[in-house]
Amino acid sequence: MTQTDTEAPDPRTPSADEWLAVQASPQFQELRTRLRRFIFPMTALFLVWYLSYVLLGAYAHDFMAQKVFGNINVGLLLGLGQFVSTFLITGLYVRFANRELDPRAAAIREELEGGLA
Repeated sequence: MTQTDTEAPDPRTPSADEWLAVQASPQFQELRTRLRRFIFPMTALFLVWYLSYVLLGAYAHDFMAQKVFGNINVGLLLGLGQFVSTFLITGLYVRFANRELDPRAAAIREELEGGLA
């Protein structure tokens, strides 16, 4: 077997000018805008949530120590909520990226690599 029978040839690496042209393209700018519209608000929301948890833990001892049931208190539930929110945000991002970002990135890549062949 020859190399062409087993593997597709590697595309040529784009030049710096080609990368700059893609970066300046409206399609790439739209991709960056969509990413930022998700990332910045989600990051701010999570940081406010996390800071609230830390501040409650530092200054609202009585509130955090309130028993909810058995030996489970508000502080423990809010702490576990940090993990839950992290997984939730990750899942939302994956869904967002699959639906919004990946198709646009693939189109940009195809345009760049297609133009090289």
